[in-house]
Amino acid sequence: MGVYILKRLLLILPTLLGIILINFIVVQFAPGGPVEQIIAQATTGTASTTAGISGGGDSGIATKAGSGGDTLASYGLDPELVADLERQFGFDKPAHERFFIMIVNYLQLDFGVSYFQDRPVIELIVERMPVSISLGLWSLLIIYSISIPLGVAKAVRDGSRFDIWTSSIIFVGYAIPGFLFAILLIVLFAGGNYFDLFPLRGLVSDNWDQLGLVDKVLDYFWHLALPVSALTIGGFATLTMLTKNSFLEEISKQFVLTARAKGATEKRLLYGHVFRNAMLIVIAGFPTAFIGIFFTGSLLIEVIFSLDGMGLLSYDAVVKRDYPILFGTMFCLTLIALVMHLVGDIVYVLVDPRIDFETRD
Repeated sequence: MGVYILKRLLLILPTLLGIILINFIVVQFAPGGPVEQIIAQATTGTASTTAGISGGGDSGIATKAGSGGDTLASYGLDPELVADLERQFGFDKPAHERFFIMIVNYLQLDFGVSYFQDRPVIELIVERMPVSISLGLWSLLIIYSISIPLGVAKAVRDGSRFDIWTSSIIFVGYAIPGFLFAILLIVLFAGGNYFDLFPLRGLVSDNWDQLGLVDKVLDYFWHLALPVSALTIGGFATLTMLTKNSFLEEISKQFVLTARAKGATEKRLLYGHVFRNAMLIVIAGFPTAFIGIFFTGSLLIEVIFSLDGMGLLSYDAVVKRDYPILFGTMFCLTLIALVMHLVGDIVYVLVDPRIDFETRD
């Protein structure tokens, strides 16, 4: 197993390089880069100066250079100003040079400076990461804590009244989008038309630094209650049915019938023979579920509850064409995804020692 882990770790670097290269190439054809946006704002009067925009040239973040000085000059601005903007953002360099500088800086964990926030990207990521970690970690913990026992119980009682009633609740939860459930929670419990029990925004209160340790913990979970509930409602439905179907498939296999015929107890059958095999498919989906909730799934939740997390940061970067943030968050997301897939393989072996990744073709 150690050799396999070493191989996977060595593959992370070229995989990251390939993903960054593909996205770099795609960005070259994306219209409306940051230079064009600044010039458009200046010509429409929404921005009277660009002095507050920090340059990305020194950071080496690769991005589309735009349509060129001649085209940008057609906005009616001084061509020298356009050229200064391109130099400020590093667009005066050829594409291959920008890509090489970016890779060198990324190896030093230097993601450059945000075009529109005038702050280092690594600082923004570190600042927003705890919010996304909080949402993703607690949501997954609750989802797995509910789904696995419930799925096992439904499989054992397949076709019973308990199975039918819980399936009805699960299908209702699956049919309700997380963001819609979040709005419902706000209306009911966050100062809407009914109760005012939970806060509407932020991860902690404004006076959090002045609170004691116990009060800090309570305040933290008080703010997390509604957004985590909204993320959980859709996630546990899929995992519960997956667990149930996986257990039903294993229970019907010949080795279970043989063990039952030899007098094995139902508890011994379920947790000694079935559980290990049935959980493999659940474990296989863990990395995808983690990444989905950690970033993509929490985007709308972060917007609705005014939580400044990684999902909202990435979305704003795409809208504003803030490529240093876009590439920096993509780098972190890809790295986390690769590590989580490796963790999933390790857990595979822990659950079922018969699996040997080193001897597979």
